[in-house]
Amino acid sequence: MIQSTMMDFPLTLNYLLDRAVQLFPRAEIVSRLPDRTLHRYTYVDFYQRARKLAESLQKAGLTRGDRVATLMWNHYAHLEAYFGIPAAGGVTHTLNLRLHPQDIAYIAKHAGDRFLIVDDILLPLVREVLAGVQFERIFVVSLTGEYPPNEFESYEDLLATATGHFDYPDLAENEAAAMCYTSGTTGRPKGVVYSHRAMVLHSFATSLADTFAFSQRDVVTPVVPMFHANGWGVPYSALMVGAKQVFPGPYLDPENLLDLFEKEQVTFAAGVPTIWLGIAQLLERQPQRFKLQSIRMAVGGAAVPEGLIRTFDHFNLQLIHAWGMTETTPTAAVSRLKRHMDTLPEDERYHIRAKQGVAVPFVEMRAVNEEEVILWDGKKMGELQVRGPWITGSYYGEEALQKNFTTDGWFRTGDVVTIDSEGYMKIVDRTKDLIKSGGEWISSVDLENALMDHPDVAEASVIGVAHPKWQERPIAAVVFKEGRQVSEEELRAHLTERFSKWWLPDAFVILAEIPRTSAGKFYKKALREQLQDWQWDE
Repeated sequence: MIQSTMMDFPLTLNYLLDRAVQLFPRAEIVSRLPDRTLHRYTYVDFYQRARKLAESLQKAGLTRGDRVATLMWNHYAHLEAYFGIPAAGGVTHTLNLRLHPQDIAYIAKHAGDRFLIVDDILLPLVREVLAGVQFERIFVVSLTGEYPPNEFESYEDLLATATGHFDYPDLAENEAAAMCYTSGTTGRPKGVVYSHRAMVLHSFATSLADTFAFSQRDVVTPVVPMFHANGWGVPYSALMVGAKQVFPGPYLDPENLLDLFEKEQVTFAAGVPTIWLGIAQLLERQPQRFKLQSIRMAVGGAAVPEGLIRTFDHFNLQLIHAWGMTETTPTAAVSRLKRHMDTLPEDERYHIRAKQGVAVPFVEMRAVNEEEVILWDGKKMGELQVRGPWITGSYYGEEALQKNFTTDGWFRTGDVVTIDSEGYMKIVDRTKDLIKSGGEWISSVDLENALMDHPDVAEASVIGVAHPKWQERPIAAVVFKEGRQVSEEELRAHLTERFSKWWLPDAFVILAEIPRTSAGKFYKKALREQLQDWQWDE
């Protein structure tokens, strides 16, 4: 067998760090602080501080593979941690600040976190978390300008211990670089450990023209929290190509986001559907208020209705449907039209764009039914299974969870999908959210998206509720747009245009808001608990 003549060049995040300062030193990093002022510095400043963090952590006793937790919003210091911790040979472990303090403590303890870096505005949360876990040292990022209380240490004082003479450890590309836990909506959170190699390859894949098309000309805003699946990898990709990065801090409401998009001339943003739904409603109410240039807006975490894509097209804003999970680093599929689809009728093009898309290069997808038959016709439903170089092959410290992986090496996602002959995948439901009525399956996602296409509906979530005759029947929870109201009869008539009569919800519950998970998705478990004692008419 002939060997290649290629160099052995490890794919590590340290290369991205060096590339950024060498080629794009003047690129900006902008962060909205708690007082709503903007912190600005360049890639040179960022590079120097990330390396100072790496050196000072080593001086503090960090050894290869040690976990350093972060409890922070999206801002410059969190980006420093993204690169400074793995540069020292450590593992960045982003903690989800929206979880209950007991869950945060469980995750930090399970991961074996040694140190914690935290925003000063989150110290009340930290004090609650400390009831369940102890860190060796806690470093506080002073976003408000106040020096931290005596029981904590200053992040700036930590950086001040660095001499500026730092050499990267000789890292292997398969060493751990980062760590994240699932949200735990169906049991205890599960840990996923990402390698340097996985993060670098993922950055290449998401920068392709047919995925998110990142370039050094972009102004990139990860609205999705950096503690949620690596901020969808956006900060890594943006640094790799030299794009300006704009971080919203704790202000994720539509008004603050649109103000930031306008002032900084953002060209790419990523967020969950609830973020974009709120922004669409504000734009519809005040269409002349914000002067935006064209923005590519990635959406994931849940399916979005076609109507939302049409609304953003009207404002020259392109919504790009994507799919991924914590277990997939996360981007695994993106919905972009193929060249020959440009001539299709408009409705058909929107129907395709509303799917979760085709697998990105090096990710393989298949839909498998209960008989282990692989489905590829766009009609029959099966469980989505994936594999690839940035798909997890196990969970951290959880031998019992190997049932989540097939014997031939595929990850079982728990999503029920169809995949059509062109390779476009469509999420039909989560396995736990499919509604079985009279022996037939009903997709809650399809019903939700159809309801949210109604001009007066802001949000909708559909769940199955136990029924004495039909096993389960769908009930729809609906939130109306501000100042709007619609009768049940009108909602039912709206759905009748698309679905068989037996698919239609038996009841509509009008709510002020729908419960959400820590990631901003509809929290159907809480909704089921709220409606578990539903009384059916005799």
